[in-house]
Amino acid sequence: MEKNRFVIGMLFSAGCFSQESFRELKQVSFSGTGYKLGLQHGTQLKEEIGAIVKAWKMNTSEKLGKNANKVIADFFEYSNFTKAIKEWTPELYEEIIGISDGSEQSFRDIFILNLLDEFWVYVNNIHNHHCSGLGVPAMNGSPGYLSQNMGLENYTDGFQILMKLERTKKRPEQLILTHPGLIALNGLNENGVGVCVNTLIQLKANTHGLPVTFIIRRIINTSEKNEILNFIRKVNHASGQNYIVGIQGEVFDFEASANKVMRFVPSNKNGIVYHTNHPLVNDDLKPWFVAHNPKFLNEQHSLNTDSHHRFRAIEKRMATRNEINKYTLIDVLRSKDDEKNPVCKTNNENGQGFTFASVIMTLSGKPYLRITPGPPDESEFIRIDFSPRE
Repeated sequence: MEKNRFVIGMLFSAGCFSQESFRELKQVSFSGTGYKLGLQHGTQLKEEIGAIVKAWKMNTSEKLGKNANKVIADFFEYSNFTKAIKEWTPELYEEIIGISDGSEQSFRDIFILNLLDEFWVYVNNIHNHHCSGLGVPAMNGSPGYLSQNMGLENYTDGFQILMKLERTKKRPEQLILTHPGLIALNGLNENGVGVCVNTLIQLKANTHGLPVTFIIRRIINTSEKNEILNFIRKVNHASGQNYIVGIQGEVFDFEASANKVMRFVPSNKNGIVYHTNHPLVNDDLKPWFVAHNPKFLNEQHSLNTDSHHRFRAIEKRMATRNEINKYTLIDVLRSKDDEKNPVCKTNNENGQGFTFASVIMTLSGKPYLRITPGPPDESEFIRIDFSPRE
């Protein structure tokens, strides 16, 4: 296993694990599949995984006012995702077992780290969702792009990791944003297939569906367009989620819930997709979120949530652009047009979440990734390329 560290950017308050005065992006590379892949992950990141499990439990106990181990037990009484995972992504279930064994953490503790959105659904947490994503189709000689500010809770700061999965005969090489113990937050493969996600907690969930993290990995494990699109439409989705999928120069957006998968096609002429954390077309809503029904919302009647403010800010910047490049996307990802509800969120250690990392995926031509740990206005993006083919 190859392990590198990139120290990037500006001073910040040390997180739960990192004691250094600079935010770090840790880059790791793993090979193999299934249990072997997870065992490498767990063994090589054993200390970091132990630290984030401890941080997750402290955060959960504090926020819910209940012992985290009891919360975990109750959560697994409420849900059963194992059948769907074994049906659709059996090798990923084995990977979780390998991470658990390698890190010497309990299987349930590692499993729940990989049920990030499903746990948010369980606790009905609508306040910590600050992901802003964009999909740009290839146009006017420019490549296609996906980009995202990934929003997570404050306790994850200092745990930013870029994970490279080496190619096999059946799997393309992959670059995956994650944290220790987690198999994916978003990612890109060497054939120009990428995916970014936005939590849509307003949509109905399925306690027996396939969780978001496993869907991400299934998508970037594939390079065939029809297979990817059919999978997204066919699989039973565990959580309300928006998927911006890039396939070489094309971009697709799907809002998925327990009972519907709706494709969102933007009305802007340039075809750019932008999404935050509320549904734009899917009306399969939980009863208590009926006010978020997209059928009733339009330019004259919109909500004043953080998600709606971010969406409007991105729309103002992107809807009429005819030329897009990495600098255009960087400006959007760093933007704070609405001071109280910015696209780029600083870690104020206030329990409201922050921009964990920012990515720009170049999909066509020679695919590659640009990434920065933490809010993108605090450091420069670095370029990560795929390994040369032999």
